[in-house]
Amino acid sequence: MSSEPPVPTSASEQVTDESSKPLSKKAAKKVAAKEEKQRRRQDDVAAAASSLSIEEDDPLAVNYGDVPLSDLQSKEEPDLSLRLPVGELRQELKDKVVQIRGRVQTTRAVGKNMAFVVVREKGFTVQCVVTAQPEVVSRQMVKFVAGLNRESIITAEGFISVPSVAIKAATQQVEVQVRKLYCVNKALANLPINIEDAARSEIEIEEALKAGEQAVRVNQDTRLNFRVLDMRTPANQGIFRIQCQVSNVFRQFLLSEGFVEIHTPKLIGGSSEGGSAVFKLDYKGQPACLAQSPQLHKQMAICGDFGRVFEIGPVFRAEDSYTHRHLCEFTGLDVEMEIEKHYSEVMDVVDRLFVTIFDTLNDKCKKELEAVGRQYPFEPLKYLRKTLRIRFEEGVQILKDAGVEIDPKGDLNTESERKLGQLVLEKYGTEFYILHRYPLAVRPFYTMPCYDDPEYSNSFDVFIRGEEIISGAQRVHDADFLTERAKQCGIDISTISTYIDSFRYGAPPHGGFGVGLERVVMLFCGLNNIRKTSLFPRDPRRIAP
Repeated sequence: MSSEPPVPTSASEQVTDESSKPLSKKAAKKVAAKEEKQRRRQDDVAAAASSLSIEEDDPLAVNYGDVPLSDLQSKEEPDLSLRLPVGELRQELKDKVVQIRGRVQTTRAVGKNMAFVVVREKGFTVQCVVTAQPEVVSRQMVKFVAGLNRESIITAEGFISVPSVAIKAATQQVEVQVRKLYCVNKALANLPINIEDAARSEIEIEEALKAGEQAVRVNQDTRLNFRVLDMRTPANQGIFRIQCQVSNVFRQFLLSEGFVEIHTPKLIGGSSEGGSAVFKLDYKGQPACLAQSPQLHKQMAICGDFGRVFEIGPVFRAEDSYTHRHLCEFTGLDVEMEIEKHYSEVMDVVDRLFVTIFDTLNDKCKKELEAVGRQYPFEPLKYLRKTLRIRFEEGVQILKDAGVEIDPKGDLNTESERKLGQLVLEKYGTEFYILHRYPLAVRPFYTMPCYDDPEYSNSFDVFIRGEEIISGAQRVHDADFLTERAKQCGIDISTISTYIDSFRYGAPPHGGFGVGLERVVMLFCGLNNIRKTSLFPRDPRRIAP
């Protein structure tokens, strides 16, 4: 017989130190809890192993499960005859067998025989029902579906049914009665942000607080840190599809008006706008910078006899602007064109172009605008069929009449622009208008002065909801006068000599304008921050992701 004491079988019988004193009641409870936790963990492992063996023996196991990577390496061409986008699932398809693919938005088990899974694709959602039925759907399949991680990508096959009551949890008012469901790619169980939280509006958060409930608010920096997840919200799906439509209409309209699309360099030897707000870099031992706009090169294209040109491309500004409407990199929509007699010809293009853009968005992006409005409520933009044009002096007078004193030969600040926008809306019933004949002192060196008053210029800005979105003008096309203007603005002539020389070979009168794509979308949708309309914003503090 061994002389060793028996091993204690429970926490209350354990001894802890050399004096063999029993544990205190509190310490004994701690040890007992630890033992219980370990026992449960072992039970879970055993249950999982048992479940696995059951699934392996499930005669219907072929109808569900994780798709192995080898099957996703394009081994064979799929049959997509039954495949339909979630957004196209309608009541007219009742009893039709379909295949869908999307992300798991939510899952909910109802006992062991039924589970619901809401599937999302491109902002649209549909409720799928998985019900255990002999020789069709097994209990193991129901369990598999109920255990899917949110945001995992799945494919499902089943027939369309139409419930008798409205489905609040999905955009599509039909259900898919699932017969097959496979997980194509599994998402992490714990995501940095939940899509449901990221999609919540401020109104919902405030209502929850009033009701004494806690509603998670995802702040702007967190959204941008995990932008890939944030993009998946219905509002963001809407925003960037609207943005796509803006650039598409911009391109198609200008092509129909005889413009040619060009692509200018973004690495240049000197400033394109004047000033010091440029990103400087070393270009093979030579000083260079990122283009602040395609201004100089699109004018050179006019000198090259293209007549009318446009570009959609990146623009870089190194300004330390931390406002709601400035970025260090944005997408520029730029236009340049020959003019016959008057810079109003350029404003005519602006008028027709933007009325066409607004009309198209209201007509073709209704669902996207609704999705944006649910999270960020806004009033539809008010605009006229013929865009209002106001002289700068008239705008100054409108502000003075309202008690706002500003420098008549200076630029408008943000506060003055907003106030003028409010006054114009009240007086003319529009939130979109053109303000022209700006003071020359506040415009770039290449801007043509007015013939009747050299203190003013043949230039204009365009406003949406009291904020500037476009800056444009007639350009100086005389080389000697352009050189004089550049010197007056403190620009080193040697850095733009090839630009100035372009006008020595014969240049037609011309003008143009530049538009910030992100700003157009922000203001059309009544959003409060341009970072909401930039896919991956770049500002003075952010250069990732």
